[in-house]
Amino acid sequence: MNTQSASNATEQVAKPRPADRTGDQISDLKTARKVLETEADALCALGRTLGDAFVHALDTLSNVQGRVVVSGMGKNSHVGRKIAATLASTGTPAFFVHPGEASHGDLGMITADDAVLALSNSGETDELADLVAHCKRFNIPLIAITSRPASALSRAASASLVLPDSPEACPMGLAPTTSTTMTLGLGDAIAVALLERKGFSPADFHVFHPGGKLGRRLMKVSDLMHAGDEMPSVTGDMKMSDVILEITTKRFGCAAIVNADGRLDGVITDGDLRRHMDENILNRVARDVMTGKVKTIGRDALASEAVALMNANSITSLFVVENDCPVGILHVHDCLRAGVA
Repeated sequence: MNTQSASNATEQVAKPRPADRTGDQISDLKTARKVLETEADALCALGRTLGDAFVHALDTLSNVQGRVVVSGMGKNSHVGRKIAATLASTGTPAFFVHPGEASHGDLGMITADDAVLALSNSGETDELADLVAHCKRFNIPLIAITSRPASALSRAASASLVLPDSPEACPMGLAPTTSTTMTLGLGDAIAVALLERKGFSPADFHVFHPGGKLGRRLMKVSDLMHAGDEMPSVTGDMKMSDVILEITTKRFGCAAIVNADGRLDGVITDGDLRRHMDENILNRVARDVMTGKVKTIGRDALASEAVALMNANSITSLFVVENDCPVGILHVHDCLRAGVA
């Protein structure tokens, strides 16, 4: 057999037989749906179990002067990091400490002003022992999330949140799946409940989320508007020759008409100029040409609201007002450049 023939023969032997894709797909979908149904049922069961212990845990965490320290081993270390991140981003200062590292110096990160949220499905995780002892020694509040109410962790905790007895989604019942989903869901429930207790607002949320798409969605009009000398502004008795110069210089295609009290009386746009264009326009004054009804917005409104208002009225600029006085102007291009749409 020549080299080419040998190569072809090896290729034919090594090539796997095509699988029954239809059968595989049906089996895959059945498995996936069963996993999700199992975990969804567990989350619903968890919701029904919440009661006094949950409220006590919230009381403890909301009264903490320092930070919430989350800790867990194995899969719960990953879940714990996410819970700590969610707490921190919603107004409850928090961070994660790995229990293995805690025993080698990181206990020094936990102070008497803090509270500890410890995650352990069994409640008997050896690596948490030193952390629990540290909490007891310095009278640090300890909140437990566990599946076993009689476990060492549950007995040591000032508040124990017990997960309902629900099967893991793994067919062998071994891989942490349902239990970690419930733990993560309970962490979200704690974070959101604390958020509402604190009256955490979209403005507060923006402080912790300045970047990315979420940050852009939470931008305020005041973050993007043009104020001071950048805002085109004239008085009602100003000659149109000067008004046109102001509109041209400021490049917004419009100018605010402001009365003696500093309040917004109207606006002159490029469209108003075209509608009143004749041989006498330069001899007129601003109030003869202005439009009295002006679409405005407040400086604390979201930039996305401003874009929606401009789109709904087919305009490209909005004057920003405070107590009926113009304090700035926002152009749709400012919003688009900032990624707000």
